[in-house]
Amino acid sequence: MKRIIIFSILVSLLQVLHAQRYEMSFQLPGATDSILYLGQHYRDQFITLDSAVVGKGNTYRFAGKHKYETGMYALYPKEAKKALLEFTIDGSQRFSIRTNSDFEVLDPKTDISGSAANQAMYTYINRFNQARKRSKELEQLKKSSDPQLKENAEKEMEALNEEMIVFENDQMKENHQYRFFQLLDMFKGPDVPDEVEDKPVYYRTHYWDGVDLTDHSLVRTPDLYNKMNVYFFGILYHADFDTICRYADMVLHKIENDTLMLRYFMDHIMPRYYRSTKNIGWDATWCYLVRQYYLTGKCAWAPQSEITNKRQTCEFLEKSLIGARGAELYMADTNQSPNPQDWISSHRFPTRYVILWFWDPDCHHCQTQTPELKHLYDSLCNAGNKLFEVYAVGYDADIDKWKKYVRQYQLNWVNVGGTNVNIDYQEAYNVHGTPTMIILNEERRIIMNKVLPTKSILPFLKRYGELHPLK
Repeated sequence: MKRIIIFSILVSLLQVLHAQRYEMSFQLPGATDSILYLGQHYRDQFITLDSAVVGKGNTYRFAGKHKYETGMYALYPKEAKKALLEFTIDGSQRFSIRTNSDFEVLDPKTDISGSAANQAMYTYINRFNQARKRSKELEQLKKSSDPQLKENAEKEMEALNEEMIVFENDQMKENHQYRFFQLLDMFKGPDVPDEVEDKPVYYRTHYWDGVDLTDHSLVRTPDLYNKMNVYFFGILYHADFDTICRYADMVLHKIENDTLMLRYFMDHIMPRYYRSTKNIGWDATWCYLVRQYYLTGKCAWAPQSEITNKRQTCEFLEKSLIGARGAELYMADTNQSPNPQDWISSHRFPTRYVILWFWDPDCHHCQTQTPELKHLYDSLCNAGNKLFEVYAVGYDADIDKWKKYVRQYQLNWVNVGGTNVNIDYQEAYNVHGTPTMIILNEERRIIMNKVLPTKSILPFLKRYGELHPLK
């Protein structure tokens, strides 16, 4: 009878174990959260898949009946932007990890049981962490005034670099079957041959080589998000509009027929380009991407209301993009004449350049930058080198306050303001705050639509003049 009972218990246990397809436990001695979540990255957020309440010994146990896909996963508290622990589910779905109190995944004391993939990953990361730490120490020693100490540090650094190259190659060969190492190889970036003359162009052109953008599982890794971020807002950060669009197309054309992957990119980069008020050419980039992708039907996920909104916004922004002809304003000066014949044009000046300066006497930045612009303007006038005219539009509805400021600070450029104006300049030049600066060339086309620091105005105009000599 006892043997039958024991047999029944064993059968029940086996059924329970079979029902639980995954069982992962994480012992975190210093954890303070009562609940931790298991999930995967999606851009700068997490997709939550499971949760666990803290148990004995600060252990969080996750168990369930389904099977997780191979990939990178994270352990994190609620509403966290950063993971406490990164790990991989690859092969075994029954394992345990114990790490130190501050949750550094690079901690060599991390204990892993039941997962060869995680063991290999942590071995790799720990070794590189040790090498990175030693490298920083050697960099300090290389600055030593002691010649011998400096020489020894340089030799050790060279040996360490060679050692780590061999280590990485060996690890990649031994563990190529694991997802972590496959991702490592995929996202390592291009090697630039020594014989290449224009290395930055080569790097930008080959930046996505090796990345399989048809692999949808990449959207659930931090690697794709980081690479996308570095590409658009690092490598292309200071590039001009044409360059940004050319290289953006290079990668986006690869995925333009893949709705999931295209949306992954567009939902992240479009708001960044649209919200930028400082980066030259980013507004034009946003408009270009709208016309090339949203208005051509490639962004199938976007509802018609969003498409319509983007079209209208694009048409509005294009009026004030670099290269567009600036709308000619006619405005009353401080005399505030209601007669349009007395109004002053923003375009009819003998100077090659015109700076449209939209400002407000109560604006803090205006109070700082307007005197600086005046100093530059006056110094050029006094030197007989009036390179530009300033067409200063008083943005404040309080006419008396504006006129008082003009007199008090002797703003002797062209001062206009009030409601006596031929068009809505806010719409014409996308003016939604102060100060706003627009620089027009001899054809009164926009060559700058961002506020330049006063010290940068002359270098900018000099550079523009060199690139665009008068015919």
